[in-house]
Amino acid sequence: MITVIGSINMDIVCQTDVFPKQGETVLGNLFETVPGGKGANQAVAATRLGSKVKMVGAVGQDSFGPALIEILTNENMDVSSVQVAPTSTGIANILLFEQDNRIIVVPGANTYVTPQLVDKNEQAIKTSNLVVMQLEIPVETIEHTLKLCKKHGVPVLLNPAPARNFKPEWMEDITYLTPNETECELIFHEQIETSLQAYPNKLIVTLGDEGAMYHDGEKIVKVAGFRTTAVDTTGAGDTFNGAFAHKICEGAEVKEAVQFANAAASLSVEKFGAQGGMPASEPAEERMREAQS
Repeated sequence: MITVIGSINMDIVCQTDVFPKQGETVLGNLFETVPGGKGANQAVAATRLGSKVKMVGAVGQDSFGPALIEILTNENMDVSSVQVAPTSTGIANILLFEQDNRIIVVPGANTYVTPQLVDKNEQAIKTSNLVVMQLEIPVETIEHTLKLCKKHGVPVLLNPAPARNFKPEWMEDITYLTPNETECELIFHEQIETSLQAYPNKLIVTLGDEGAMYHDGEKIVKVAGFRTTAVDTTGAGDTFNGAFAHKICEGAEVKEAVQFANAAASLSVEKFGAQGGMPASEPAEERMREAQS
């Protein structure tokens, strides 16, 4: 079982052909509310691929809260540890403009993902094959969970986004760290290759459509991405993390898990929404076979 401890958001998406200047009002051409939050996204990705997933998180008392719980329930994951907090649900306000995005995140109920909530789920954590976290929940919760997982010998995958909340001393207790290039440089303040050498088979740096790379103990390994036609890249990194977690829990070595995660991520960008294109296991495996043939 994978336990995901993380954020649950509603993404509020507006698309425009004209980016507004300060004080200016413009017309948009698309509005959507789309389920998101890095925690929920990664939980959905792993669940669709076939993993048994328990989601630990929080939603608010507004209309988004019940809607998001229903969505996660329909994905057939365990949502019994998603609590309703006395505040608003976390949101991400996403402005799409010329195939780029600008995002404002309001954490809301995600601030209620506390060490106390983690402790309530200690038994589930203790029996997990892997715990997955991100940095959209309080830093003290990350630190507490790392200590708890170390106590019980449970491996941890941490996706360090937003990276400015990361503490380098956590590396000792992290099993897998999965930043993108920008996040890696922000965390370690050095060339990516130097960081990879320092953390073999632990630091996996994602490269967008170029794939990902890591150090296998002897050399840096670059695992190529897959050709695809992108519709919406939102959630590609979350798909990578969910897929990597799924494959690692199946017993795969790092290289195979990265290849599978690259395949899943390439499929995820072909549909709209962070969770919209997250694939089932067979399409991801098929994409891998196509690339190898």
